[in-house]
Amino acid sequence: MNARSGLLLMCLGLAACQGSNPYVATSNPLPPAPAQAANTFDRSAYPAPPRDYGRYRSWAWLNGQLPPGSAWADSAQVAEAVSSALDQRGLRPLHDNRPADLLVSANLHLETRLRQVQDDYGYYGGGYGGYRRYGGGYGMYETVPIVRTYSEQVVVVRVDLFDAGTGQPVWSASAETANQGNQSQRVDAIREAVEKAMSAYPPS
Repeated sequence: MNARSGLLLMCLGLAACQGSNPYVATSNPLPPAPAQAANTFDRSAYPAPPRDYGRYRSWAWLNGQLPPGSAWADSAQVAEAVSSALDQRGLRPLHDNRPADLLVSANLHLETRLRQVQDDYGYYGGGYGGYRRYGGGYGMYETVPIVRTYSEQVVVVRVDLFDAGTGQPVWSASAETANQGNQSQRVDAIREAVEKAMSAYPPS
């Protein structure tokens, strides 16, 4: 009797579950857009347009200051190398009060690099049947790589270009050269490093 009562209660419960759901999903309407939304341009919703590097024609030093000099090279040498690299890319310096298209900053400093060199030295292996100066046997030639690590100072030249109208950076690059040679060789090394840093300007 108890089993029948339990079965009856279970059937009634299942029947109640299959009834209509008393909960109904509703949604509230979206609030109206603010009045100024129709006249406001949301720049974050669109990708930034590609920069037109062709409109940059002239340049001046940032804050009117030449690149700082160092014990390795003076300010005029760095300024001349940067000016020459910019001139090769159609950028002309302004020496009057007219506003320039680009502001240029450059600096030169020393950094330490760790270099590794691998040398392979050969030797004749010993053991049974190995190479012997006297008597028979066979020799076997093997190589053992030896890796040497040493530090080296290099000169790093960095060039930064800024949009004169907005102050935003538009280009930055650096290159390095060996810290050696006489004064004439250093001038050539600076010019080569600046040219290497500016080699990809303007970007395609």
